[in-house]
Amino acid sequence: MNQGYRWPLVGLHWLTLLLIVAAYVIGSLLEDMTLSPLKLKFYAWHKWVGMAVLFLLPLRLLLRLRDRIDHAAGLLPWEARASAAVHGALYLLLLAVPLLGWLQSSAAGFPVVWFGVLPLPDMVGKDKALAEVFKELHEGAVNLLVTLVALHAAAALYHQHVRHDGVLARMVPWLRSRP
Repeated sequence: MNQGYRWPLVGLHWLTLLLIVAAYVIGSLLEDMTLSPLKLKFYAWHKWVGMAVLFLLPLRLLLRLRDRIDHAAGLLPWEARASAAVHGALYLLLLAVPLLGWLQSSAAGFPVVWFGVLPLPDMVGKDKALAEVFKELHEGAVNLLVTLVALHAAAALYHQHVRHDGVLARMVPWLRSRP
């Protein structure tokens, strides 16, 4: 029924989900760890994953614009508005969460060195109080992102198993009907 996205965007969609889950799990582990070489390694991995999400975002947006699909097809008007709002918020958070983390690292005086080889510039000067503000904003944005990802997944499953309208098949190619 619904035309699906092409493989590059589908792949980036699921890769982004895996990166978000990895960053969330690593970030959650960091909360209870005492300072150690392992904790510093986990911080580096957390930053690497977050920067990967940030740096893949422009490509995702370009591919999304290329794959023109009528998102409102088969949706009730309120569903189309809700879908647009959630997708817009997700894209905004895919930008905001890593940027807030980068700002937090900069303000805390800990540089971001992507994959241990590419030093990224500090976004702000070292400022302990500002680092705390960015930490709170980063954590709040992460919680909102995780909540919206769960809502997004629940809506996709609702469309697949209740509405049977093929919306999930747009991002899950093996669910598309064969000619």
